[in-house]
Amino acid sequence: MNIEYAIIVKNKTRLQSLIERFNTKSQAKFYIERQGGDFHDYEEENNIFHESLHSLQSQLSGIIKHKIVDRTYLPSYLFSEKNLIVVIGQDGLVANTAKYSHGRPIVAVNPDKQRYDGILLPFNTGNFTKGVENVLSGNYQSRKVSFAEACLNDGQRLLAFNDLFIGASSHISARYKLSFNNIMEEQSSSGIIVSTKAGSTGWLSSVFNMAYGVTRLFEKNITLKQPKLKDDQLLFAVREPFKSLRTQTDISVGLINNQKHLRIESLMPAGGVIFSDGIESDFLQFNSGTIATIRIANETANLVNM
Repeated sequence: MNIEYAIIVKNKTRLQSLIERFNTKSQAKFYIERQGGDFHDYEEENNIFHESLHSLQSQLSGIIKHKIVDRTYLPSYLFSEKNLIVVIGQDGLVANTAKYSHGRPIVAVNPDKQRYDGILLPFNTGNFTKGVENVLSGNYQSRKVSFAEACLNDGQRLLAFNDLFIGASSHISARYKLSFNNIMEEQSSSGIIVSTKAGSTGWLSSVFNMAYGVTRLFEKNITLKQPKLKDDQLLFAVREPFKSLRTQTDISVGLINNQKHLRIESLMPAGGVIFSDGIESDFLQFNSGTIATIRIANETANLVNM
């Protein structure tokens, strides 16, 4: 592989975001402590992250040229075929980076093993260079992860590593027409969650927890079983569907695959949105006249393994 540059992707720490909000560290400290919080925890997290980042940069300098890109610039940053991506941060940063990676190999580094679970972070600052060197030599193993994709009738599209949300931007009910498996109905609900295999243990699991909790009140012997999706499947679930003279609830859950897509037509004059991976800044407007087709994307994420 002809890789010339490593792109380090990072995010602001909580302390950095607080300082941006309150202008100075002392003002941020005053606010947190006045609220009864532990400001030392913010400082410690920030220090550990930057120690890890410095170590990563120092080691990477001996292997390949590199530069840093902040998460906020990902939507407009163009990764090239000559780039290797090194993500240092939490699992969510890996998911968000993957959507813009165009299949480039991603070496994901956990900067703080005592603080982050690191389900998507197989490397740390003590062993990540092996992953980088394997990619540079073209001899590496990776995990391919499928995306969910929302395509609008005006040509816009949005990818999701974990899940898509389709609904209203506020707490009002979402109104739309849902078409799946040759059945169409008008619905009113709290919105629709579409989950990938990678995201099925996240937000989607809360829907199942709620459904089983309500059912257990009346059926004591029911056991909670979380869905196990395949790589080529997406699962959609309608949150809190409401039945009325105009709206139905027959289509409440379903499996999307390469043959079955989900079609949603917005009936909301304003405030309709589609956003991905719980990041509200990654969104498409979804108002009256907009039709979204939800399916499995052709692209995949390329996560380097140990």
